Amino acid sequence: MTLAEEFRSRNFSIYGQWTGVLCIILCFALGIANIFHLHLIILFSVICLICAFILIFVEIPLLLRICPTSASFDAFIRRFSSNYMRAAIYFVMSLIQWLGIIVKATSLIAAAIVLLIAAAFYALAGLKGQEFQGSKTLGGQGVAQMIV
Repeated sequence: MTLAEEFRSRNFSIYGQWTGVLCIILCFALGIANIFHLHLIILFSVICLICAFILIFVEIPLLLRICPTSASFDAFIRRFSSNYMRAAIYFVMSLIQWLGIIVKATSLIAAAIVLLIAAAFYALAGLKGQEFQGSKTLGGQGVAQMIV
């Protein structure tokens, strides 16, 4: 299945996964960009960077295979194999970034918005009863089965 066919499949988990890749990039870039503030916003920047690294392993299952990680970390990441659990982690990450606006409005709001969109895609996939389907481009399907 090519990338175009994956997008035409109307499986919201595919949309969520690709939005998650965008979240990884945004969280990493905005986390670094906002870490230089002299406010409490530094805390939210560091949390955003941590979220980026967690999401890398959640969305790109191939990395669990090739990166040396502990068994407890692997077990933590495997918790997010269903649409509802992925929606939950994205929602919590988004909520944390939204709370950062209370301290000071920064560009971290972009990360909060995209994280919320990813949560919505995964929640829609769960509500529609669609089974999680990982993108083959990101190491899903065949590689994902080797991890389990």
